[in-house]
Amino acid sequence: MSIWGALTDFMSTMGFLHMGWRQAMMILISCVLLFLAIKKGFEPLLLVPIAFGMLLANIPLGGVMTPPVYEVGPDGLPHLKEVGGLIWYLYQGDHLGIFPPLIFLGIGAMTDFGPLIANPKTLLLGAAAQLGVYITFWGALAINDLVPGITFTAGEAASIGIIGGADGPTAIYLATKMAPHLLGPIAVAAYSYMALVPIIIPPMAKLFSTKQERLIRMEQLKPVGKQTKIIFPIVTTVVVSLIIPAATPLIGMLMLGNLFRECGVVDRLSDTAQNAMINIVTICLGVSVGATADGNAFLQPQTIAIFVLGCIAFAGGSAGGTIVARIMNLFLKKKINPLIGAAGVSAVPMAARVVHKMGQQEDPTNWLLMHAMGPNVAGVIGTAVAAGMFLSLFPPGTAG
Repeated sequence: MSIWGALTDFMSTMGFLHMGWRQAMMILISCVLLFLAIKKGFEPLLLVPIAFGMLLANIPLGGVMTPPVYEVGPDGLPHLKEVGGLIWYLYQGDHLGIFPPLIFLGIGAMTDFGPLIANPKTLLLGAAAQLGVYITFWGALAINDLVPGITFTAGEAASIGIIGGADGPTAIYLATKMAPHLLGPIAVAAYSYMALVPIIIPPMAKLFSTKQERLIRMEQLKPVGKQTKIIFPIVTTVVVSLIIPAATPLIGMLMLGNLFRECGVVDRLSDTAQNAMINIVTICLGVSVGATADGNAFLQPQTIAIFVLGCIAFAGGSAGGTIVARIMNLFLKKKINPLIGAAGVSAVPMAARVVHKMGQQEDPTNWLLMHAMGPNVAGVIGTAVAAGMFLSLFPPGTAG
């Protein structure tokens, strides 16, 4: 072969010649997400790997998400003919539902459920914050009759609604079970809105509360004993799993991680779950989820609807917790500052910090952080329970 022929063949393999406008747009979007993560600090630990995975998946001929090819051999059995792309193999951790529960294991090891145990009433606020999940679920189904060309099944609507829980791993877990073809936009929407917690929560909390209510001071929480903290994850696992068995993988791993933290005899396991393991899984999950955002599948009318519905879900969650806190105050002698209800979404601990900052703006001497952590960690449990309910009501393969 001549040098010119070899050069021509080489040029024909260059990605530039195969770049479509959808791939170019997705690469641009990935760069915007990288900018927001690196420059603006929007959930960088998650958005950086997700955005870079998105970039890699949209490189023409890159093949990072190419599945393996098998052929039937003389023995009648399938044999590997071509190895799949690197990220395709990582994606199996999402597809098989492995990575999200492992993330929950790490979250549990980092979470102190003391504020929730000390003030059990805040569990109701975490549950109330799931209001946005259910409103968006029904809203997504209503779109089928209102917006031509955009339709969602019950499974897809449930996967979109769970964005309102502000819990990325749960959103990914449910999407891989019920709407794997929508995993890319759902994951990007979930983590994008988690990054916008400081922007979304304050206006919703202020809209549904009065200045007088935002000035309510709450008594200091009583310390929780070690024995109680050890019993809590065990009892929670048993009770929740017996009521909603489909939530067992998420709740079980969350509480196992918390047991590592609280029991005091497995410090090495607790340290590994909090640091090395969760960091490794976050990289694998983030890159592989981002790689599902292929331009041909991502740039569709449904994607726009998912982002709009996701915003409604998130705002509805913040509003739900605030409203229920006000309702509870009608019956409580010791009033609850409704701001802590807005922290019922699962973005731990960012939501609690945002609420604490809002309280300090109203009264610099009012400390709401630990009080807000109660509904904040309750929201993690609430979102996992909501996901389990959807899986029970609409089993994968039947959620039409």
